[in-house]
Amino acid sequence: MFKVGMISLGCPKNQVDGEAMIARLKAAGFDPVDKIEDSDVMIVNTCGFIEAAKTEAIETILEVAEYKNAGLISALVVTGCLAQRYQDEILKEMPEVDAVIGIGANADIVKVCEKALVGVKTGFYPDRCNLPLDEKRLLSTPSHWAYLKIAEGCDNRCAYCAIPSIRGPFRSRRIESIVKEAEWLSSVGVKELILVAQDTTKYGEDIYGKYSLDALLKELVKIDGIEWFRLFYCYPERITDSLIEVIASEDKICNYIDIPLQHADKDLLHSMNRLGESKSYKTLLEKMRNKIPDLSLRTTFMVGFPGETEEQFETLCNFVKEMKFEKMGCFTFSPEEDTPAFDMPDQIDEGIKKRREEILMDIQYGITEDANRSRVGKTYKVIVDSFDGERYTGRSYLDSPEIDSGIVFTSNNIHSVGDFIKVRINGFDGYDLTGEAINESSE
Repeated sequence: MFKVGMISLGCPKNQVDGEAMIARLKAAGFDPVDKIEDSDVMIVNTCGFIEAAKTEAIETILEVAEYKNAGLISALVVTGCLAQRYQDEILKEMPEVDAVIGIGANADIVKVCEKALVGVKTGFYPDRCNLPLDEKRLLSTPSHWAYLKIAEGCDNRCAYCAIPSIRGPFRSRRIESIVKEAEWLSSVGVKELILVAQDTTKYGEDIYGKYSLDALLKELVKIDGIEWFRLFYCYPERITDSLIEVIASEDKICNYIDIPLQHADKDLLHSMNRLGESKSYKTLLEKMRNKIPDLSLRTTFMVGFPGETEEQFETLCNFVKEMKFEKMGCFTFSPEEDTPAFDMPDQIDEGIKKRREEILMDIQYGITEDANRSRVGKTYKVIVDSFDGERYTGRSYLDSPEIDSGIVFTSNNIHSVGDFIKVRINGFDGYDLTGEAINESSE
């Protein structure tokens, strides 16, 4: 039995793809392992979205190649977005790599690994739409939460983004298929599901003729065992009144939504080939906060897009100060080849980009500190993520795993990972809240 390992980089969508490939390999007789040195064949499932992600992917491939050169592993396979984007260039530039396959070849991963183990080089890049939408997975997340991919690809064509050319056109899964997978996830102990796609709010338009995320959620909440559903990557122009109503009315849907707005200046958003501006965003966000009690809003902004003036950056800063997002991330523009923004005029100096990123994150830190201070004395339903022997770490509905902060708390009782308990907040430390578990029997 050959042993296979995987390092999966980048976004949750790519992670789900990696879980499906490992499940195929296990079904074919491969033994999945965690450590590079324990594997016979190592897969690097790459991201290729922006320069930082490409650099991380290349460095990871080279790191694994050192294990192969030392004779500790037999084969090295590269999959994912970097493989799809650069294809045979990787084989040419990195002779240690045995196989590079595009995302349309993920279903052929068993054959690819078998060939790599006997020294056969492979470069295979079939149609991206060959990537299966419905696959069994071997979960790589902790046992109590998982991602649920509801669609693949993207049609939005933002000026800075290479994802449509990498992942192909938007394709929704059918509701029945998603529900079946969610039922399986519940049966293996998952209690929190995070819905992901390149654009979750576009879900269903291609197969049902209308936005159908609301309809999907109404079916998912019927599943026993799953206590929390969480929404990522919702585009503002597709957040319908019906979707807002479903989130507000269904207890299982976390009052949490991730909306990557990217900027607030109308002209700059137009240059990005995105709709909206600060006024329409404010109207939407205020409506959501009025309809959905104690809503936790997460967003992401880009600074340093070509032509961004100091005045436009100030518009963004003022927007962030006014809207007071519960969670916010920021990244600098990365010029990506084969995108309209790659050679736009008025490219911004890297130093200016970094300064703007730091300024925006400093603003957000103050907002987060004020929000955390306001939560002291409140009690939240918390899912337990870990225990270090003295203190537990968990999250309320306010926080998503891996990207957000959490709640560090003590308890007089013993809890297991995945348990839901009530925690009273008594302070905060940076982004994290601190507290103590409530013994409900004595309340």
